[in-house]
Amino acid sequence: MTRRRRAGAWVYVVLTGVVGASIFPLYWSFAVSSRDNSAIGEVSPLMLPGGHFFENVRRVFDTVDFWLAIGNSLIVAGTVMVSNVVLSSVAGYAFARLRFPGRNSLFLVVAGSAMVPAQLGVVPLYLLVNDFGWYGRLEAVIVPALVSAFGVFWMRQACEGAVSAELVDAATVDGASVLRTFWHVAVPAIRSHAAVLAMITFLGAWNDYFWPLVVLDPAEAPTVQVVLSQLASGYYTDYALMLTGATLGVLPVIVLFLLLGRYLVRSIASGVRYG
Repeated sequence: MTRRRRAGAWVYVVLTGVVGASIFPLYWSFAVSSRDNSAIGEVSPLMLPGGHFFENVRRVFDTVDFWLAIGNSLIVAGTVMVSNVVLSSVAGYAFARLRFPGRNSLFLVVAGSAMVPAQLGVVPLYLLVNDFGWYGRLEAVIVPALVSAFGVFWMRQACEGAVSAELVDAATVDGASVLRTFWHVAVPAIRSHAAVLAMITFLGAWNDYFWPLVVLDPAEAPTVQVVLSQLASGYYTDYALMLTGATLGVLPVIVLFLLLGRYLVRSIASGVRYG
């Protein structure tokens, strides 16, 4: 048996520095959001929180329809997350463990589509959304993002490394259908990878600003990023108000990470093991 090596003190120092550098922007945003706007112009840096956070929160909800924006963003990001995990997992399993004509060529097309800049499809996609009558509705943001080439590639690699071909063949010999084999053999093995994909997809959909700004009405169906841009607009920028909105907008992402973060560690560990 191999002996596990214990990390030295310098490892903890480096990790502490990395964690501190990662958390500091969030802490600084909260510190600014808990002050009034006049404190930002002070010479001394803002390091300690003040006592105006809840007052600034009230001003955010009075200035913009933040509840509606949070609800819309949760619907969009949640639907896109679930759809990407399900469809990408099924497609990734098919590309990794099923045999059908043109499998490799079709996978090259899917992987190659990830190299096409998204900006090239804005105009034709906008025309399609307008023809379907989805302009100003959440379907215009949800449907184009239901599945992604990155998600298919990610889950295909996960199935290649985590799902044993021998187990799939054994389940097939025992008479299990493709869906039953996928559910009982593949899903338990790729669960951590699917959780990582869920976090990445949710974060991308939650932070998307350009496409919702193009196809949604900011007054009728705003998202969080759109209302944050409204807080930052105008001749006079209220930094306390803007960073209070940013602090509120990042809370759902932090909650999701706390719920699924352990799967990220498992995915990294399995990647090292399979590598």
